[in-house]
Parts: sequence; C-alpha cells; structure tokens
Amino acid sequence: MAAKDRMAVLSAMMEQGVVPVFYHAEAEVCVHVIQACANGGAKCVEFTNRGDFAAHVFFNVTRHFAKADPSVIMGVGSIVDAPTAGIYLANGARFVVGPLISADVARLCNRRGIPYCPGCGSVTEIGDAQELGCEIVKVFPGASVGGPDFVRSVMGPMPWTRIMPTGGVEPTDESLREWFGAGIAACGIGSKLITRELLDAGDYKGIEEKVRKTVKSIKAIRAEMAGKR
Repeated sequence: MAAKDRMAVLSAMMEQGVVPVFYHAEAEVCVHVIQACANGGAKCVEFTNRGDFAAHVFFNVTRHFAKADPSVIMGVGSIVDAPTAGIYLANGARFVVGPLISADVARLCNRRGIPYCPGCGSVTEIGDAQELGCEIVKVFPGASVGGPDFVRSVMGPMPWTRIMPTGGVEPTDESLREWFGAGIAACGIGSKLITRELLDAGDYKGIEEKVRKTVKSIKAIRAEMAGKR
C-alpha cells in the first residue's frame, strides 16, 4: 500500500473499521502504542493535536515509522485551522481529522491529495463537508448528536454518505454491532480502546490484543450483515 495515496489511505481506514485515537507527550510511548495498534490490524492511527509541542512529538513519531514500519499511516486529529493542518502535513500526516468543518482545511488537503474528515453534527454540515470534497465525515460527538439513530436517519436520504463517528463508540460487540448496523463506514475510538490502565502498566501487548479483537469483531459483524442482504 502506498501510504501517500489518498485512496489507499481511505481504503485502509474503512477496511480496518476502527481508527485508534491517541495522544501522549512522550514520543517513545506513542511509538510503542502505535506499533501495537498496527500489529493488531489498525495501521491508520489518529494522533490528536492536544498537548504542548504536539507537532514536534508527531514529527519524531512519523520519522520513526518512515524507517521502522512504513506501512503505518499516521493521521492527525483535533485540527480546526489550515495553518495547523499545514504544519502536520509537512511533518508527515497522511489524513486530517477535525471536530468541526473548515473550508480552508478542506482546500489545503484537497490540493495535497490528503483525506480530510471534518466533524459534523447535522445533516446540513454533512452536506457541506461533501460539497468540500470530503469522502468520509466524522460525526462528533457521536453519542451526543443522536448516536446510531442519527446515522440511520442520515443514510436514508443520503445513502452515499460515509460516516466515521467518534465519541460514544465502545470496543464491545454490542456497541460495534449497533453502530455498524446503522451504516457507518468506520469509527474512531480513543480511551475506551487504548485505556489508561493498559498505558499505565506499559502493557503494549494488551493494547495490541484489544485492537486485534476490535478489528476482528468489526470484520465478523460486516460479514454477518452482508449475509443478511
């Protein structure tokens, strides 16, 4: 897979079904966690732009994986403006996620052939994002805007929509079945997937197994849904 290719990145996001969402101030911890996610079958990982010097941490992490494991696809989240997006693109981001829609970010990403998944909380915002060329829209915060019922309501009149909720999705069979049954293309999961307990214990194998189990569950749910059509 060419990690720099827009369509390959989008395909990878949808194929794995879950995009781990993670931030840590220490690059070494990030490397261990992201490698664990990749080993578990989720090679697309969203690094959130949250802490001080986050872009510097991101640069060190992407530089590591460019040599150690080029199959890892690093994206950046919590992006609300084009200048910040530009910094992360220069530092190796292969997709951009935001909590809101920014036309300036969309134009920048389109010019560079980078997927942009803006946060949407209404049908109008989803339509606006699609008009800006966004193939996958982030529904955020997923649980607060209506959860799976909101997704079903959107998919009725707009069945071409690819939705990736973040916030309210849990790595349990019950939660995944409800969301994917509603029609989502993928989901973003943060602390429910990469838990504080596993991080504090430095249990990277545990993170790997949790990611692997989640990816496997999504694949089984999709197979089951396809068999019922």
